[in-house]
Amino acid sequence: MKKGVLLINLGSPDSTDVKDVKKYLREFLMDPLVIDSPYLIRKLVVELAILPTRPAASAEAYKKIWWEEGSPLITLSKRVQKKIAAKSELPIALGMRYQNPSIQSAMQELHDKGVREVLVIPLYPQYTMSSTETVVLKTNELQKKFFKDMNLTFLNSFYNRPDYIKVLADRIKEQLPEHYDKLLFSFHGIPERHDNKAIAKGKKYPDLNIKTYRDQCYETTELVRQELGLPEDKIFVSFQSRLGKDPWIKPYTDFILRDFPAEGVKNLAIVAPAFVSDCLETLEEIAMGGMEIFEENGGEHYTYLACLNDTGPWIDVLLKWINGWKSSKS
Repeated sequence: MKKGVLLINLGSPDSTDVKDVKKYLREFLMDPLVIDSPYLIRKLVVELAILPTRPAASAEAYKKIWWEEGSPLITLSKRVQKKIAAKSELPIALGMRYQNPSIQSAMQELHDKGVREVLVIPLYPQYTMSSTETVVLKTNELQKKFFKDMNLTFLNSFYNRPDYIKVLADRIKEQLPEHYDKLLFSFHGIPERHDNKAIAKGKKYPDLNIKTYRDQCYETTELVRQELGLPEDKIFVSFQSRLGKDPWIKPYTDFILRDFPAEGVKNLAIVAPAFVSDCLETLEEIAMGGMEIFEENGGEHYTYLACLNDTGPWIDVLLKWINGWKSSKS
């Protein structure tokens, strides 16, 4: 059967207009793997507590980082797709879990080209229910409904793969300033209850070797630290992007940025390894908002280190994984 590849990233609003941001947030937050409450509770929270005010604030945030070509995340993802396609014999399609281009449209694109054997790569290094798992469930749902003659293989996480660690470490090294007090690894946060579910599932199925998201993040950090040969006291891990009042995994990035200067951390480098493409959470929340918090509290030098984006070494790693799958299916 003809083979092809489906890259999937999170997604963005179609524009910075409040109505488009509201549409995006509604789809994202109504996903039961993002807000994992019963439907009626989730509906009430989203429609009455979040959507009346958050879209306008988010729209202003998107305007700060929006590129001429559109959403940075989607633009960068399309660049990755094109660069891989230029070096691969296989059709390469791109879909977003939320909004456009949709996963269904990407699967249709591959199907129209005769592809029946698909490698699906969710572009999330660490596995969580609200990132990789929801992509897997959505893609399987679409396959069963619309593409029954397609076979799907998932590359589900790569947070500790040696080639990923090497390319991430090299990307950090090339941007790291000569003098810095700390290198902060700021990962996207999740509610504590999500990790508690992973712990419960791991106890029920010990043979699956399930790791919590928090453990995956710390493992990524430690492997990168070893690859770079950095002392342990130069590294710190935190978690960003909280939503709502429920406890999220700690420590919180904004609290760390507030407290670091008083602890003698005046020169800070920060990287966001939960993302392979720069987006709202890296460009506005961390690069802009993080710097503001740090400097307002006495920090002096703040350096944001960009994601892997569409850099050549990252493209080569993705091609290596694709070619490995292709060979195994031959």
